Amino acid sequence: MTELSALIGRAERVLERLERVLPGPAEAPDWSAAHAFLWRRKHGRGSLQPVTVPHGIRLKDLQDIDDQKARIDRNTRQFLAGRRANNVLLTGARGTGKSSLIKALLNEYGDRGLRVIEVDKSDLVDLPEIMDMLVGRPERFILFCDDLSFEEGEGAYKALKSVLDGSVSAVADNVLLYATSNRRHLMPEYHDENLQVRHVDGEIHPGEAVEEKVSLSERFGLWISFYPFGQEAYLEIVDHWLRAFGVPKRKAASARQEALQWAMMRGSRSGRVAWQFARDFAGQLED
Repeated sequence: MTELSALIGRAERVLERLERVLPGPAEAPDWSAAHAFLWRRKHGRGSLQPVTVPHGIRLKDLQDIDDQKARIDRNTRQFLAGRRANNVLLTGARGTGKSSLIKALLNEYGDRGLRVIEVDKSDLVDLPEIMDMLVGRPERFILFCDDLSFEEGEGAYKALKSVLDGSVSAVADNVLLYATSNRRHLMPEYHDENLQVRHVDGEIHPGEAVEEKVSLSERFGLWISFYPFGQEAYLEIVDHWLRAFGVPKRKAASARQEALQWAMMRGSRSGRVAWQFARDFAGQLED
């Protein structure tokens, strides 16, 4: 009996040491510290870090995407009002304002209780742990994943799929997921998969691999597509940012040709490229 007691005592001491080493559940942050938070994992322990200097972009700064703005703004206002709203997938050309739109929504509605938590794709397996901290909070949370895409066999794919629709437990009504991606179906598609398509009574039935990839995208209730800008739209965005950066109207009018050359060198006429040109042009005037 004495030997058994000693063995149990040693086992308890080992367990105590393990508890000190193993990461425990994440602690809730000071929610009043910021409107935006980043989920970061360090030494095996996850935590929400406040973003003390958020991006200052506003909805009115985003030009030539009025339809996309209106759709996601309506969905977000429904969410803030406690009405039904959808998870959102923003897809399309790079640099067209997808992630900027999420940041602008935070600046628009942060004072009304909107909070954004950015989660890297590699940390999506932590979504259940994050959501445990949000249940019952008075704020309305958007879990934001930028540049979302998956390769075959990634564990984060199933974790996200479960959170969106496939889990036994329901997602808290104060949480939505907004994601951006250059791929509408989030996973790479291969030529061999098209060979699996079957025709039954005149209807097309995709193969299982294709169905699996499409099913994740379909769990987002709202799809918003973004497209490359034409030349005039690009120049309008350049003009907006030149005015925002305080460039005199006369100088801004003379920047048209330089802006087109800048886009040609970058191989893209996107909102991001227009903003970068305007920063460079305005910066030169400050010399």
